[in-house]
Amino acid sequence: MKKVLITGAAGFLGSHLCDRFIKEGFHVIGMDNLITGTLKNIEHLFKLKHFEFYHHDVTKFVHVPDKLDYILHFASPASPIDYLKIPIQTLKVGSLGTHNLLGLAKEKNARILIASTSEVYGDPLVHPQSEDYYGNVNAIGPRGVYDEAKRFQESITMAYHTYHGLETRIARIFNTYGPRMRLNDGRVVPAFIGQALRGEDLTIFGNGSQTRSFCYVDDLVEGIYRLLFSEYVYPVNIGNPDEITIKDFAQEIAKLTKMNQKIIYKPLPIDDPLQRQPDISKAKEILDWQPKIGRSEGMKFTLDYFRGFSEEELQKSEHRDFQ
Repeated sequence: MKKVLITGAAGFLGSHLCDRFIKEGFHVIGMDNLITGTLKNIEHLFKLKHFEFYHHDVTKFVHVPDKLDYILHFASPASPIDYLKIPIQTLKVGSLGTHNLLGLAKEKNARILIASTSEVYGDPLVHPQSEDYYGNVNAIGPRGVYDEAKRFQESITMAYHTYHGLETRIARIFNTYGPRMRLNDGRVVPAFIGQALRGEDLTIFGNGSQTRSFCYVDDLVEGIYRLLFSEYVYPVNIGNPDEITIKDFAQEIAKLTKMNQKIIYKPLPIDDPLQRQPDISKAKEILDWQPKIGRSEGMKFTLDYFRGFSEEELQKSEHRDFQ
């Protein structure tokens, strides 16, 4: 039986990846320090023989006994609310954490896939964004702690590949949504849904003309799975190219929830990207992958999940400052 280590296992994406690899017959070791993750996302796996959980911070030395075949590094705060609260930890997990896991992969002769992000493109001057675009990032701006952590993560991963011959894969993940997102994580999908379910007006930052492209989590997981087992070592965009303005998306949420909220506008935060749309030509060609779940279908699944929250949980939701 092949063994895989998934860091950030108690988070949104990490928990879905644990499910997928269990389903595919792997022995899964989940690792998380629970700063932003929650055991609720993976508690259904604890009873399984082929699932283990390590409560550990990957910025400290990482030890896994016996053999290890694959590593998926998904440990990192991923929303502005989180990485503005814990900027140093965000930088450390992208640098020290990645270094530790690359070292572990080298020791175990394991293939490692690291979760990068569309934020490496910053506020892009090229649209849509393809993997050969170098980006437009403000290293010392408020988002720089996340953007530069991920850019360094890509650099050190490629260095381990070229210098040590390590088998590496790099996924550049665009906006992803679905069940198990935290209602208070600050990202646009749970923020709009939370406001709608509480009967609040929907808040847009800027004039609403900025765009995002939302990928349902099951599609994202399929893309990650195919990338891990491909032979391609350079970054690959994984996302849904179906682009929509934030204003139009807010109207979709209001219609879907059958609530009659107004839309209110606030100033656009510093360095908030005005456009975000993946060019997935490479994923189509190399992985034979493209999203299959449309936004209307995916949002219904996601809304059903959040409707299961209690009134108390909804009221605890933290308001976002970014999109």
